Amino acid sequence: MQIFYTDHFVLPLPDGHRFPMEKYARLRALVDAAGLAGRDALSVPHAATDVELLRAHDRGYLQRVVDGTLAPAEMKRIGFPWTPQMVERSRRSAGATIEACRAALERGVGVNLAGGTHHAFRDRGEGYCVFNDSAVAALAMQAEGRARRVAILDCDVHQGNGTAAILAEDVSVFTFSIHGANNFPFRKESSDLDIELPDGTTDDEYLVALEDGVCHALSAGRPDLAIYLAGADPFADDRLGRLALTKDGLAARDAMVFSLCRDAGVPVAIAMAGGYARNIGDTVDIHLRTVRLAREMLADN
Repeated sequence: MQIFYTDHFVLPLPDGHRFPMEKYARLRALVDAAGLAGRDALSVPHAATDVELLRAHDRGYLQRVVDGTLAPAEMKRIGFPWTPQMVERSRRSAGATIEACRAALERGVGVNLAGGTHHAFRDRGEGYCVFNDSAVAALAMQAEGRARRVAILDCDVHQGNGTAAILAEDVSVFTFSIHGANNFPFRKESSDLDIELPDGTTDDEYLVALEDGVCHALSAGRPDLAIYLAGADPFADDRLGRLALTKDGLAARDAMVFSLCRDAGVPVAIAMAGGYARNIGDTVDIHLRTVRLAREMLADN
């Protein structure tokens, strides 16, 4: 199973702000120790090129990111200070999802141990998201002739507003987001299918809604590839989540997505997306279980 990581491209954060970046290095170490990549080594992805990024983003926005000429208000919306390392890591994170998609189409599954930057719009970033890796990767697979139709299955607790906006007019990419109704972003965009959940939603309630949503996305989207954002933030003890899923409930979520895609003959590229548990170890454990289940259920080993 091919797994891609970018955690060694360190992002500078505001003073005293270490999380959520620390989780990526911890996750990679555990994935490596568990041998979940199988016969494939963990890999550093390529940096997404301008050509790849410009399918999803405006040239002016990309140039401001690269040159470091984003306005202070733009940087505040993103949440990171600008540095060359920020640009490099953002390119690599998008590149990792591109490569996870290629791996999935070749062998059933591919994993980006970061990614899920679904709040980035065509002309701006926000919410720690600079480039929208899901949109970039979906359009790359089409441009490379690897997939005609793609479904983005977004199970982060926050709506994939940037993804929905970028792909709003693209009928070849089906966008599905299941998220907290009362959570960020407070101005939602319109995905092809949105399922909004009330605060305190539990495992059973979530899984019933999820099954309906994924089945609809696969039926209506008729994808050749699914990009799955496996956010850890629906967890009950997530600082930003507001839902009430257990770790077992999140594992059941992953298993449901993988099973439905496998039964439909749809390969899956996975990005980790959000996770902000009070105990960072809980977030890392949830992500690790996602990767382990992907290997058990989807990989050709």
